[in-house]
Amino acid sequence: MQPLMLVIVFLLSSCFSAGGSSPLSESLRLLKTDFALHLYRSAATETNGTNFVISPASVSLSLEILQFGARGNTGWQLASALGYTVQDPRMREFLHTVYTTLHNSSQGIGMELACTLFMQAGTSLSPCFVEQVSWWANSSLEPADFREPNSTAMEVTPRQSTGEAPSSPPWGPAGVLSAQLSIMSTMTFQSTWQRRFSSVVSQLLPFTCANGAVLHVPGMHQVAEVSYGQFLDAAGHEVDVLELLYLGRVASLFLVLPQDKDTPLDSIEPHLTARVIHLWATRLRRTRMDVFLPRFQIQNQFDLKNILRSWGITDLFDPLKANLKGISGQDGFYVSEAIHKAKMELSEEGTKSSAATAVLLLRRSRTPAFKADRPFIFLLREHSTGFVFSIGRVSNPLD
Repeated sequence: MQPLMLVIVFLLSSCFSAGGSSPLSESLRLLKTDFALHLYRSAATETNGTNFVISPASVSLSLEILQFGARGNTGWQLASALGYTVQDPRMREFLHTVYTTLHNSSQGIGMELACTLFMQAGTSLSPCFVEQVSWWANSSLEPADFREPNSTAMEVTPRQSTGEAPSSPPWGPAGVLSAQLSIMSTMTFQSTWQRRFSSVVSQLLPFTCANGAVLHVPGMHQVAEVSYGQFLDAAGHEVDVLELLYLGRVASLFLVLPQDKDTPLDSIEPHLTARVIHLWATRLRRTRMDVFLPRFQIQNQFDLKNILRSWGITDLFDPLKANLKGISGQDGFYVSEAIHKAKMELSEEGTKSSAATAVLLLRRSRTPAFKADRPFIFLLREHSTGFVFSIGRVSNPLD
């Protein structure tokens, strides 16, 4: 598994010139999964059937940071979208514990959720806001000069690789002169499979796209004990569900594949809910299987303003209505940009194996096979909490 890096940036401009199972953990697991699926469906609408990946963990982290400064209707809209508010002391303490646990458990496997606030020199922030942010999910404050941006592209070095915060915020030219604060949250993940795949190098795998075109794509293969199940969604569509663990069992890749090649993903997507995902996950059974997956790499960028506005988060982007008084103690802040960039690459992690071995296993083995040879949905989840780090769709592994 190659590095997965997801970045979200909220550029705030001034309109002035200057762990264990509990009722709360179960509720939050469902809320976080519903948020992920809501984000997935919104992104799917914008991408029109193509590949994409998006990070619910990164998006929700930025919205949580904004909640610390939001008041009135702005705060209510953020809470409605997330399904909870960090202004609730019980929720705040619980989430802080979860984030601390995730950060501690990521040592050695390259997993981190973090947030950096780039602040224009001379900007005055509320001491309470600074204290809350500094305490939240490995967050930090960094100085910046928005009037002299040295980059318009979102390129960030993962913290766990450098041990340092990103050196500069990735803002664009729009709104730079009046910008006062940029909130950038990142989620990075890099790990190896609990059982590594071998590559299928001499025989490409057939992959049937939604339009019926059959492609021949690079693939990878393993024979292993995996968590697998066959289910019906609410509309009666049959789906195969597979969960693959990463090293240390800290995270897993959850795959949803229509059994019928003629069933498009957009027939499955409306029926995916947090309770459905939870039910499927609890009913998976350990099964020895031949597993064939395509290798793929997805990189995309979203303007989150359209998505968040469609959810009812409108005041946040309005200079006259936004109430982010908790950030500085004064009126005037609003969000001018909300950008999300994601990249994901799935591979066998350098394992070398002859294609003959894989082909022979396919032909001779009597074990059942899971072949992701048509469009599928994936969720990268933290294994113990079920929190969704990233979610996406593979429609064409060659795109």
